[in-house]
Amino acid sequence: MLTQLSASELAAKLKSRETSAIEVAEAHLARIDQMDGEVGAYLEVCREAALESARLAQARLDEHTDGPLTGIPIAVKDNLSTLGIETTCASRILEGYVPPFDATVVSKLKEAGMVLLGKTNLDEFAMGTSCENSALKVTRNPWDPDRSPGGSSGGSAAAVAAELAPMALGSDTGGSIRMPAALCGIVGFKPTYGRVSRYGLVAFGSSLDQVGPLARTVEDAASLAAAVSGHDPSDSTSLRDSAIRTDGLKNGSLKGVKVGLPKQLMSDAVQPGVRDAFDMALEALVREGALVDEVDLPSIEYGVTTYYVIAPAEASSNLARFDGIRFGAQRTGEGHIGNVSATRGQLFGHEVKLRIMVGTYALSAGYYDDYYVRAQQVRSMMSDEFNRAFSDYDCLLSPTSPVVAFRLGELRDDQMALKMLDLCTIPANLGGFPSISLPCGFSQDLPVGMCLTGPVNSDERLLQIAYACEQGLPWGYRRPPMP
Repeated sequence: MLTQLSASELAAKLKSRETSAIEVAEAHLARIDQMDGEVGAYLEVCREAALESARLAQARLDEHTDGPLTGIPIAVKDNLSTLGIETTCASRILEGYVPPFDATVVSKLKEAGMVLLGKTNLDEFAMGTSCENSALKVTRNPWDPDRSPGGSSGGSAAAVAAELAPMALGSDTGGSIRMPAALCGIVGFKPTYGRVSRYGLVAFGSSLDQVGPLARTVEDAASLAAAVSGHDPSDSTSLRDSAIRTDGLKNGSLKGVKVGLPKQLMSDAVQPGVRDAFDMALEALVREGALVDEVDLPSIEYGVTTYYVIAPAEASSNLARFDGIRFGAQRTGEGHIGNVSATRGQLFGHEVKLRIMVGTYALSAGYYDDYYVRAQQVRSMMSDEFNRAFSDYDCLLSPTSPVVAFRLGELRDDQMALKMLDLCTIPANLGGFPSISLPCGFSQDLPVGMCLTGPVNSDERLLQIAYACEQGLPWGYRRPPMP
């Protein structure tokens, strides 16, 4: 079946004329019709637009003006602006909002000749770890429909794992690409902060957010990262000469690669089954020649606390624009203040309101120095500590998630436990480091992911190491038990 093939396999078939871009698009749309009622990955399926894009892609293929991803279908997280297609961030407050422009990464997808299948579900405004905070629908893990796909890019991860798209775009503020990738058994890559434009991404934490790919293989993730990366003058945080290259992806090996294993990320918080799967994968990497040492990074213990001051503070500022006046839905009250209060009070979800209030408190007079400034100081301390480690190691390695996919509703009333699941992924966002999660085994018949993090701007080297890891593990991509 075409939907079971990776993007690189589909590209080969398209170039050899074994299939057409239209057939590939139709196969994925049929799969969505068949399975998405159970999975709930998509908020909107762009059927007619996808078929038209496929026809244009096929014309490029026929004229030999195609690129490596021409004709490949893709799903896009619904916090990325799409011209003429509703963008809701899975929030009632943005229902009916249709952007008049494309996010830069979406424009790059179109330039590459990719076929946009639709917009995927997420935690409201990307605030969550389970995809349960969506105001619009529930997304289920393809490995077990009673379990969470992870968040906040849960819809994108579930779409790729359930073969509703060969690849997808998500955003990662504290692990929102890598966590769902781990829980759904796929690859998720967060590039270095600034190597992929954030223009058109609805901002959550502006100093933390990064757009990145989800795919079934490291090769596919690298190809998509290369397609959407590069300097963008519309994004003031975009790095110069920031296009990601893939020419050396398959040239490396694990022999002599120095890997640091942060002992703070191998604590009792990691489920025994996750630890067992991770240790077995680690043994396989050592057999391939990796040099693994334990490293002490004490600042990791402050990562979650630091993140949950900085991210809500930035969210309280970024979300101030959603007032029901400039765009989106509106509720009425008494006068202007009453209108704004009613709109935000009734249409923001609980988690979003909670983070806005926490962030506003941290930025308020009398508390700014004690909370926000202190958190930024700890962030700098953590970055320095990681950079010192990177002077001795090519990358740092840990489990992506300390647990396998948890049951929907299981952690809804334990917000602290839910937030602590980001322990392993948050440091990469605080430091702006590139980080990738790839499948490394199973526990309870559910996927386990391992996370590799490298120094700033080492994206190509990190992807090369991840590719070598993928080849060195004793199993390939495994499909979830779906029809």
